[in-house]
Amino acid sequence: MTARVIDASVAAKWFFAEKGSAEAQRLVESESVLVAPDLLIPETCNIAWKKFFVDDATAEQAAAVAAHLPNLVDQIVPSRHIAGRAVEIAMALAHPAYDCFYLALAELADCRLITADARFGAKVAGTAWAERVRLLGA
Repeated sequence: MTARVIDASVAAKWFFAEKGSAEAQRLVESESVLVAPDLLIPETCNIAWKKFFVDDATAEQAAAVAAHLPNLVDQIVPSRHIAGRAVEIAMALAHPAYDCFYLALAELADCRLITADARFGAKVAGTAWAERVRLLGA
């Protein structure tokens, strides 16, 4: 089985119908082992909260994220195990550290990070990490 790190931009698509939702769902249904730092849960819940407050989600949809997200990921890794490396990557990329936790985990797990965050994908393009990151749908 192939491991894949997924970030909150992908996980949110499991709960909300938006561009890329079908491909995100295929990741859950695949034979891939889905891995994420524990940061995934609060980040995805925050996306749900934002969607609720701009009327893009119901309270029930937002609550479903908190209830079901932990069951959709095969392995949740404590952020403390990758924090140092995440900060190093963030400094090298001049990019917010929270996105770099996912990339640090992909390094540790020797697999790819799947993201729907085009801005992060563009930031990583042309760097030593480019081969580690795949944009959802690319």
